[in-house]
Amino acid sequence: MTIQSSACPSGNEKVQLFGLLLETNARLARQMDLELEAACEMPLAWFEVLLQLRKASEGRLKMNQVADAIVHSTGGTTRLVDRLELAGLVERRSCPNDRRATYVAITPEGDARLDHALAVHLDYLDRHLGARLSGDERETLTTLLEKLNAAS
Repeated sequence: MTIQSSACPSGNEKVQLFGLLLETNARLARQMDLELEAACEMPLAWFEVLLQLRKASEGRLKMNQVADAIVHSTGGTTRLVDRLELAGLVERRSCPNDRRATYVAITPEGDARLDHALAVHLDYLDRHLGARLSGDERETLTTLLEKLNAAS
């Protein structure tokens, strides 16, 4: 796809590329959210938190680490964790070294629900990334996105 530039800033290739990145992310996230909700009764935001907790070395993260990992505000993350805790998928734990900090940890129920959601997620990725992009294209896209993320 060739992105053409014009004298008008909205026609600038970088503006168009950024718009395409936003549109692609929004479309993929919206579709994934709908599929997770339908199959698992789990919003994508919940999935993201549970996945970050599973990936954490001790199965827990401080609240600010969760916010950073899912790129949410701390206030939004607190409300999100409140809902996950109410659903029994995470629990808060006191930090022994810092009374001001609170850990968020995945529960056994959260682990089980995440396993189911991961199966749905992988099926979605096979259909929307695996079927549309070759292995080389996915590798190139990964390299480019990592390069963009490293710049921030």
